[in-house]
Amino acid sequence: MSVDAVTRLRVLAAGLHTPLYAEEHLDLPYDRVWAVAADLSGELPHLVPLLRAFRVPPGETVRAHALAVGPLGLRSAFEVRLAPGWCLMQSRLVVGGMAAVPEGDGTRFAFLGAARPAVLRPLQRAYALGGRRGRAFIRKVERRASLRP
Repeated sequence: MSVDAVTRLRVLAAGLHTPLYAEEHLDLPYDRVWAVAADLSGELPHLVPLLRAFRVPPGETVRAHALAVGPLGLRSAFEVRLAPGWCLMQSRLVVGGMAAVPEGDGTRFAFLGAARPAVLRPLQRAYALGGRRGRAFIRKVERRASLRP
């Protein structure tokens, strides 16, 4: 039995015990929503407040090594797996993911963020603010997707 990308991300979020997970139906076509999510270098810095740049080498598709640059210039290497409707990004300290599937006339979109070391989980819970950060991320994706032709 095959599960869709959003269900896979939901299961991953449960396994990671992350409080930073959100999932919503967006009244926008899948292609427009996924165009924003999949444009990691161009869009991710607009979606994640603590990210100044996310550099993915051109031409890389399914598996890539990326470099995240924070507002103070701190750098972190990420392994990225990107496929239609699925994005998983992992560094030594952080796991991030996005998933999307067509749903009716719109799109079901999900986002997760998780700290890898257990010692950072209390900080992560405080940062997630009861899921508000995840919903805010989805609102940004929706806003940016609505601006696309």
